[in-house]
Amino acid sequence: MIQDPAILGYLGRALSFEFSAVQQYLSMARLLEMRGVQQAGEKFRHEAQEEMQHAERIISRMLALGYAPNASSLRPPRLDGTLPQLMEHASNLESEIVAFYTEAVKYCRRIQDCENRIFFEKLLAEEQQHLDGIDSWRLELVAGESTTID
Repeated sequence: MIQDPAILGYLGRALSFEFSAVQQYLSMARLLEMRGVQQAGEKFRHEAQEEMQHAERIISRMLALGYAPNASSLRPPRLDGTLPQLMEHASNLESEIVAFYTEAVKYCRRIQDCENRIFFEKLLAEEQQHLDGIDSWRLELVAGESTTID
């Protein structure tokens, strides 16, 4: 099956985003655990696992299309600041991922590629849930409902 090169590009970039998120969240989880904030570390470890599941689905999709998975570059993790600031970094990354998947869905609609559109729509919905969850948690912290770290 010959695939639109732009779709393959979207899949490769999606894989890079997901692996970047895994790296970000695992790094944050370990840092927070080292600082004694176990519950927050566990939450970010769970987020990393969810992002890894996305990466696995993207790899499966690429293989099903007959192409070798290729994540071109990972973003360095942002590990500076307090817990609310770390969460802001996570929110910014998730916002970029949501915008990227929105773009991929629009492209698939434009070229009338229903199968890949549905694939990207599912990822978009899940990433939007991640973003909403992180933003809600961050707002709770900023409002003083949880302990922050320095």
